[in-house]
Amino acid sequence: MQLPEHGANPRHVYEKLGMTLPARILDFSENCNPAGPPRAVVELWPDLLSRLHAYPDPSGEPFLSKAADYHGVSKTSVIAGNGAAEILSFIAERYRGRRAIVIHPTFSEYEATLRAKGVEIERIIASEVDGFRLPVEEVLPRLSAASVLYLCTPNNPTGIMPEREDLLAIIRKAGKVGCEVVLDEAFIDFIDESKSFIPELNEFPHVIVVRSMTKMYAIPGIRLGYTVAHPEVISSLKTTAPHWNVNGMAAAIGAVCLGQDAYREAAIRHAWEEREKMTAFLKEFGCTVTDSVANFLSFKPEDAGKLYKEMLAKGIVLRHSENFRGMDGRWLRIGMKSSAEMEKLRRELADWFAGDAEINNYRHDEASVSLE
Repeated sequence: MQLPEHGANPRHVYEKLGMTLPARILDFSENCNPAGPPRAVVELWPDLLSRLHAYPDPSGEPFLSKAADYHGVSKTSVIAGNGAAEILSFIAERYRGRRAIVIHPTFSEYEATLRAKGVEIERIIASEVDGFRLPVEEVLPRLSAASVLYLCTPNNPTGIMPEREDLLAIIRKAGKVGCEVVLDEAFIDFIDESKSFIPELNEFPHVIVVRSMTKMYAIPGIRLGYTVAHPEVISSLKTTAPHWNVNGMAAAIGAVCLGQDAYREAAIRHAWEEREKMTAFLKEFGCTVTDSVANFLSFKPEDAGKLYKEMLAKGIVLRHSENFRGMDGRWLRIGMKSSAEMEKLRRELADWFAGDAEINNYRHDEASVSLE
């Protein structure tokens, strides 16, 4: 049975499994900022309603200018889209009928958008034994045969950020052999904006950076993302975008969000604190945990499938890994939520681990008796 390929929308998971939807659900399968949208967005709402009668700006203003200023680049280096998913579709068209390298486990939309454009996909699977680190030595010799390499930095679902020197080694080699590099930085603002590759784009015009507004600012309902790249790349991407592809409400909200420095700093602190607590907790119960730097982490319990379904029965939705190549259902992902929700999850997991241990001990004792 194929489960939904994305987190969030938990109702679809219950429907797919034929389970009754609980009265209350805690959804850890999605990874947006648990603080909710910035207060400035809520205060802007009455003004937004007055704009409903007007057509939006076709280039995504005022958001486009704000994004350019935020990163210190020209507006000609930015294109806005109806979420990062739409941006990825624009980018995939650039490689229609060509060859792409995708490193797994990673976000499923890369392959989904590339397949829709008839792109041949070469997969490289990062080693679980090596902690899903970026497999640089496997990647380098394959770049010359590809038109593009997709990298998620930090990676989804592992939360791992490639070492800067490893990333630079790949990007430099790609530039020499004529292979473009798409860097998906959807979660980089949960680490530090200084980790972004955008300031280095002038030196590496073959790199395309994709950003999302959804995660940090908790605004998935309006769909807003953008790409920063060389002006010639942006100009090419614009030819594939429909007119008015960014709605006026999203453009106004996005512009306000980029000015929320204190909000971002609080989100970074919260994600770090909750991730550290959850990592220590899971390791205490013998789970393998990814070395995440994002607002989520992945872990491998003894029986991920059983844990996943039994948590669903309690109204707790984790993110399965059935569609993450290299994880193949053996891992689960947790998005960091409020401190109270995280504590609730830890209590339920502790009960489950304790119960599972008792069952295993019972089976061991039964086996010992039968051998005697």
